Amino acid sequence: MDSPVKIPYESFIKIDRKSETSIYLQIANQLVNAIQRGFLPFGTKLPGTRAFSEILEVHRNTAVAVYDELSAQGWVESFPNKGTFVIGKDQEKPVQVRDFKNNNLQNYPKTTGFTFKTSNILDNPFEHSDCEYVFNDGVPDIRLTQIGQHSRFYSSILKRKSNQKGLGHYNQDGSEFFKEHLSQYLNLSRGLPISKSNLLITRSTEMSIYVVSEILLSPGDTVLVGDLSYFSVNMIFQKAGVNIVTLPIDEDGIIVENVREACKKQRIRMLYLTPHHHYPTTVALSAQRRLELLELANEYGFVILEDDYDYEFHYDKSPILPLASADTNGMVIYIGSFGKSLAPGFRTGFIVAPENLMVEMRKHLGIIDRQGDILMERTLGEMIEEGEINRYLKKSLKVYQERRDLFNILLRENLGDIITFEKPSGGLAIWMEWEIPINLMQLSRKCAQDNLFIPKTLLYQNKGLTAMRLGFGDLNVDEMEKSIEILSKNVRSFV
Repeated sequence: MDSPVKIPYESFIKIDRKSETSIYLQIANQLVNAIQRGFLPFGTKLPGTRAFSEILEVHRNTAVAVYDELSAQGWVESFPNKGTFVIGKDQEKPVQVRDFKNNNLQNYPKTTGFTFKTSNILDNPFEHSDCEYVFNDGVPDIRLTQIGQHSRFYSSILKRKSNQKGLGHYNQDGSEFFKEHLSQYLNLSRGLPISKSNLLITRSTEMSIYVVSEILLSPGDTVLVGDLSYFSVNMIFQKAGVNIVTLPIDEDGIIVENVREACKKQRIRMLYLTPHHHYPTTVALSAQRRLELLELANEYGFVILEDDYDYEFHYDKSPILPLASADTNGMVIYIGSFGKSLAPGFRTGFIVAPENLMVEMRKHLGIIDRQGDILMERTLGEMIEEGEINRYLKKSLKVYQERRDLFNILLRENLGDIITFEKPSGGLAIWMEWEIPINLMQLSRKCAQDNLFIPKTLLYQNKGLTAMRLGFGDLNVDEMEKSIEILSKNVRSFV
């Protein structure tokens, strides 16, 4: 049937003559969009190619190509001496005039037409700012990364024919080549007597914890964490529907007696720890407490989820070996990130666990990340094999230790009379507590006015605590001095 209305094609078909997409395909796609949304219903007669080309101010051959494309896709049908018509299910109602001005076909819907579950738990806690100076919770300085050298490792993977076989030898839980070398690296650096069968490669620490939670935690389980603890991990636990119980931390880490008392009161499913440098307070869990916690896990049957946060960054002495290195009964799951000292794109996560648990974790990882990143894993494996990781880490540790020492001096000179803190033995951040009453959110806003951004995730304030976790790793000397100067200036305005 003929269309009873005149369609204002020029009002909704927009041609971008600078686009790499051909003009005829731009027009065809927009006509298909109009048909799908009901603006060109079944039976609508399209203008002849000559008229259509004049309406849109394009060559007639372009209009012919448009109609050919629509016909090939099955949207229109042409009849000799009659014209070209939209194909579709016949409609009982006649074609209605549509308001194209108020229904821009190039606008994607702003809201869904259906209901869905929402989660306040998973709201993004991270903020962004245009301030020149920024404090974070302790991240490496990517300016120290030898991008050129790392890129050469990566590009060589693609160029060398000898690597083609290795690229194809890939399981959904990680590159066999990388796992082989990573297991050896963890054995030497952390005393973990593992093989590649005990490793699962993930994208990040958060993904590792998510996979572990999916398998080991059920709604209503009780998980013990330090007070305070890593907020991202708490979000994952809350999403799993578990009961989170916080236990106090002192200068030697989580207090074992409190763990024991919690076990006596209720069944504990898991204890989450960052023993090397507790997040956020940076204290290290003492060797004696590590052994005591292993004994408690064996006695009460709870899982220890050990996060090796900041394990790579130690300055004054060798780090205490992980709990997992002394675990003989399979009670510890060890997670971490490899290559944290490198550029973000060169980092990956991993899980170390007994083989029977690996079977289930591989199933879950196969759903959420079946592809992995075989090229990057192969690159990291070669960097381990050739000693590049150790050489780079040794060089960067010297820089980070110098920055830690300078940050310590600047804090004591500018804020030493109103804060307390201990110089950390490792990591990339300092935990400082205020000895004066001060509203940290107000302080953050005042500093932002002076071009210093302090995210709310670094602020810890309750009835009995006013503290900050300030990272120094990504700040050079000038940035460090200026940031602390701004912080000190605005703090003094509260005193």
